Amino acid sequence: MGPNESRNLWISIGAGVFATFMLYSYSQEKKAELDKSTGDKVRVVVAKADIREMDTIYDDVLEVVEKNRADVEPDYYSSIPEVVGGVAAIPIKQKQTLTKNKVLEPGPETGMAIQVSPNKRAVTIPVNDDRANARLIRPGDRVDIMAVVDSGKGAAQKREVSILMQDVVILATGVNVHNNLPRTIERDPSGKALVQTTLTGDTKYSTITIEADIQQAQDLIYLVSTNSSSLYFLLRNPHDRKMAPRLPASSADSIQYRTSVPSSGYTVQQPQNSNSNPGR
Repeated sequence: MGPNESRNLWISIGAGVFATFMLYSYSQEKKAELDKSTGDKVRVVVAKADIREMDTIYDDVLEVVEKNRADVEPDYYSSIPEVVGGVAAIPIKQKQTLTKNKVLEPGPETGMAIQVSPNKRAVTIPVNDDRANARLIRPGDRVDIMAVVDSGKGAAQKREVSILMQDVVILATGVNVHNNLPRTIERDPSGKALVQTTLTGDTKYSTITIEADIQQAQDLIYLVSTNSSSLYFLLRNPHDRKMAPRLPASSADSIQYRTSVPSSGYTVQQPQNSNSNPGR
């Protein structure tokens, strides 16, 4: 190889090294620009498998990955315990980021205030099988409420039953709240595992929460405080929204003098004299 050829070879090698250096510098510059535009990395919770709508979300379908902050949706979850026990509001596909608008918080944790109509109040009343239709009343049902009221003392004491409220909406039975998922999720005694209790067919609740105006709420609290067994709940057909005319209160005297009329309810025959004897 002559001197010229050797020189040309070294020139070619130098040019190649220079070109490689320039290409590397350019790629590093572009990478720096890209990193600057995308921002730093953040840890986000994503679905490790498809999650169906209304499925309870457990840790076996979740994983934490790193993503560019610019690529992550707002309100993302950064740790798995924040999500576990929630419910998928929409179907979530594998690798999708879990965000707060995709996850519902079921049960009493969501509260009940949003269910209460403006200018109304939620009132909770203790119940048993006899007074709540064998506890077959469910959130969202509508009922009439009858009150047992004792008045007078001694020989003058009397008991009357009258309609207190009609077409009342049931906000909750126990902790089963209307428009919430009918279940509770709690941790077991060890604090590690989650235990889900379905409330769909729950007949073990001991309270009913209803909606009432402030005057009705005041009357209800008085009746419950003086006699917790004074209120009876009468379940209505969901399509029956008629308000029946207020009837005279039922008492021993009124029942004694009432005559039954088939297919048309009852007519009230008031005694001419409160001391009269019907057999006379």
